[in-house]
Amino acid sequence: MLNNLQETDLKNNLQKPILIAHSPDADDAFMFYALSNNLVKSDFLEFKHELKDIQTLNKEAVNLKYDVQAISFFAYPDVEDKYQLLSCGGSLGYGYGPLVITKNKLLENKLESLKNQTIAVPGEKTTAFLLLKLLVKDFKPVFVPFDKILESVTRGDYPYGLIIHEGQLSYLKYGLSKVVDLGEWWLGKTNLPVPLGGNVVKRTFSDIEKKETNLSIKRSIAYALSMKEKIVAGVSKYAREIEDDKNLVYKFVSMYVNDFTLDYGISGKLAIKKLYQMAFNEGLIKKIPILDFVEGDMSLRGA
Repeated sequence: MLNNLQETDLKNNLQKPILIAHSPDADDAFMFYALSNNLVKSDFLEFKHELKDIQTLNKEAVNLKYDVQAISFFAYPDVEDKYQLLSCGGSLGYGYGPLVITKNKLLENKLESLKNQTIAVPGEKTTAFLLLKLLVKDFKPVFVPFDKILESVTRGDYPYGLIIHEGQLSYLKYGLSKVVDLGEWWLGKTNLPVPLGGNVVKRTFSDIEKKETNLSIKRSIAYALSMKEKIVAGVSKYAREIEDDKNLVYKFVSMYVNDFTLDYGISGKLAIKKLYQMAFNEGLIKKIPILDFVEGDMSLRGA
């Protein structure tokens, strides 16, 4: 629990707002809903929100533009000296994840059909791209904005596409077929949830500031989960092409805001470590980052 001296230190030194950046997607909107609408407040930090797509955030992380931001796990090793992972706010799924889709007739050996093929992918530092590189080593990536991939594959611009976000639930209405679910593949290989992304805080923050940031976001997530149906309805406008289907929005939010989002826990942290070990072994990252998470217990303050 914060003592009087620590509280005074925060009040005296943290009058500035904290700039937090995350994606304009239904799952992130759900997670930060309570914080952005002042339903959950910090005694010491004032959060200001900025919305950016995840690939942009991955690129901007090296510039330390944001105090707190969402980041793909594939991008994190590039900035581990600048940012520290929070222990909450992660996007992990058990047995589901990014999909490779096509309008082509599926061959019996689906994975073999991807070799040496052109695949539209959502960003060079997205974890979805890393997972695909781990599974299919020889393919030709073309980087396309994530929200344009379904249309591009439907038009025949590219034979295959790697889709993230709500596209994982809407691809069928485009007449497309699933080639592989990378989360399903990952579960079969590791028996762990697939780790896609998390939230980070500047390492220059004091330990107290980091813990207060982590706790504030955790409280926002807990609030959203306790008022799930109501808040899902409030963030459905961020779900793009599935926004009119409340059941699909609810399903999408449930996929990526779950118990792992509140806290990675042992299996979540093992999954992140496993991802980096595999990526390093394949020469896809230069080093395995130190995973020193900012921890925080909601018992320190009322949720």
